[in-house]
Amino acid sequence: MQNFKVELDSDGILVCAFDTVGKTMNTFTKAALDDLMAIAERAKTDGAVKGVVITSAKSNGFCAGADLEEMLGGAWEAEGIDKSDPEAELKGAFAAAFEMNRVYRALETCGKPVAAAINGLALGGGTELVLACHYRVLSDGPKVQMGLPEVKIGLFPGGGGSQRLPRLIGAQAALIAMSEGKNFKPKEALAAGIVHEVVADDQVVEAAKAWIKTKGDPVALWDKKEFKIPGGGPYHPAGAQVFMMGNALLRKQSYGNYPAVINLMHAVYEGLQLPIDSALKVETRYFAKTLMTPQAKAMIRTLFFSMQAVGKGSGRPVGVPKTEFSQVAVLGAGMMGAGIAYVTAMSGIKVVLIDRDQAAADKGKSHCEDLLKKAVSRGKMTQDKAQGVLDLIAATPDYGLIKGSDLVVEAVFENTELKAGVTKLAEAELADTAVFGSNTSTIPISLLAKASVRPENYIGIHFFSPVDKMMLVEIIMGEKTSDATLAKAIDYVLKIKKTPIVVNDERFFFANRCFIPFTAEGLHMWAEGIAPAIIDNVGRATGMPRGPLEMMDDVALDLLVKITSETAKAEGANYIPIPGEAEVAKMVADGRLGRKNGKGFYDYPEAGGNKALWAGTKDMFPVTMSEADPAQAEELKKRLLYIQAVTAARCFEEGVITDPREADVGSILGWGFAPWSGGIISLIDSIGTATFVAELDRMTGLYGDRFAPPQLLRDMAAKGETFYGRFGKVDRKAA
Repeated sequence: MQNFKVELDSDGILVCAFDTVGKTMNTFTKAALDDLMAIAERAKTDGAVKGVVITSAKSNGFCAGADLEEMLGGAWEAEGIDKSDPEAELKGAFAAAFEMNRVYRALETCGKPVAAAINGLALGGGTELVLACHYRVLSDGPKVQMGLPEVKIGLFPGGGGSQRLPRLIGAQAALIAMSEGKNFKPKEALAAGIVHEVVADDQVVEAAKAWIKTKGDPVALWDKKEFKIPGGGPYHPAGAQVFMMGNALLRKQSYGNYPAVINLMHAVYEGLQLPIDSALKVETRYFAKTLMTPQAKAMIRTLFFSMQAVGKGSGRPVGVPKTEFSQVAVLGAGMMGAGIAYVTAMSGIKVVLIDRDQAAADKGKSHCEDLLKKAVSRGKMTQDKAQGVLDLIAATPDYGLIKGSDLVVEAVFENTELKAGVTKLAEAELADTAVFGSNTSTIPISLLAKASVRPENYIGIHFFSPVDKMMLVEIIMGEKTSDATLAKAIDYVLKIKKTPIVVNDERFFFANRCFIPFTAEGLHMWAEGIAPAIIDNVGRATGMPRGPLEMMDDVALDLLVKITSETAKAEGANYIPIPGEAEVAKMVADGRLGRKNGKGFYDYPEAGGNKALWAGTKDMFPVTMSEADPAQAEELKKRLLYIQAVTAARCFEEGVITDPREADVGSILGWGFAPWSGGIISLIDSIGTATFVAELDRMTGLYGDRFAPPQLLRDMAAKGETFYGRFGKVDRKAA
């Protein structure tokens, strides 16, 4: 056996320590499943075996689930399937998808008590494995969690989770957990009834053995004649309400964009009406159906495979030595600068936080202290650890303290002259090898680099707000930025546990350049007379986190007016005003700045409660569409998504971004582009370039040249190309 270390102790308990060959984390490869099947068979046939304990031999976790790369690559399929025969191919796909259920069920029905000693992270198929065990003991370690997060990559639990969890904790609790992809900490898992015991990490195996020796029951709850579903099944009065309410709730949360959520509901509803063996087959059918959807394929590629590659620095130049950072300086102690200082100190790096005077610098450090206090109050950090992080931050107006910094991140107000001034002050204290990074969100890096005496060391490091929560960092190459500088910037971003994407210089770069058209299209609709409520409701229905108008409120209307003013100044006669732009400026002049002061497109109650659309919106543009039928709503959704996607295509044509993986990951992490699509480029590929171009031509005729497809798209459509086919590339990360 290659993937399990197996030992029969003196009490007849077979302790099986999971240790996947060649993997840093345990995952179920086909070989590992074969080994688990052999364990089940030995337990069933070997009289010396009185019970089985499943645990992990790895220190970093119990099991992260199925090996998706291997499973989706066809390694689980039986040999000799005639794929030209649709029925044979369907049977083969079912058999491959059923493999985990087949093995787990064999373990569950081996006739001997099986206990799981969960000594680390257990997710997806790892949690499904322990649900198939008769008893579950969980370690109380600080990083231990368990859950079924498959919905986050476009799937739902397909290894028995959709059937066992509802039978264990009830349909309502299970559906909420699975549809949200919720992870449970040890005490939460115990309170929910998912595990039987929570003990210290070094006691999990002994506790599992103790149960086998004293109470060991080899029959699962759902295999007992007297078993009843907690809370009732689909035809129980209480259970029926769960599914009626659940349908409405899931529709409200997902807007029908996620087939996985819909198929999960089907699998649970139908499966709970059947014995467990039949229910597992129902689950597999819906799982296979989900796996074949464009949404699942795109989400798995982007949110699993691409996220891993980009998160490891796929854009890093090969052959450049790794940089370790001892000190970083942050210029500007506002919310953005303070957030950057916080995440930098959290990674163990000393920070010099600079502002115009001591009071301003101290205010930034105070923001860091507030974040640390919140972490302590929520049990995420000890007071000593929080104080240690805070002690790494030195707040000062003294630029002399920058001396010795490996990196400077400038986060002052979006003004070219101001940024030039602080650049000169900082560079006077820096070594020749230090990197200067600007957190600008709109101004071209090559323009800002003109103030630098070392433009080859100058780079854009664009964070997203709030910095402590947003995972994306956009790294922007200037005309003269060196590969060594790029490598250092990526090393820094990885050190602070963020996800870097690399883009080339252009006003607004990639993220803001694609996001701004989303809010601008909302203004176009407003000016056309479409009711603001429709605009934002349709915006959320696309899968975006907010509608375009409420998103503008969140960003701050006065900031958007300033950005517009800077852009108009830079573009001069080429600048084309957006309908509604002047009206937003008037709102700002009248003191409506957005969420931050409680009034923008919406009014925000001071004492909490729900926001409400400002009545004055209808006075600026008369409403001509107060209700939208399904066809109209679909067209509005298409406008909001396609205007972003065509902008991304232009970015590829101009070389602003060159890797589809980074574009997709960046679009989801950076501004919340509809995750169901797999990202902004996956959306185009799933539509098909020819179909996409045809729709853009139609929309250009109706709404204007902002929808006009670039020549790149026309060329790709003529050749039947996809972005991943044309621009796909291997990692540039150094070995």
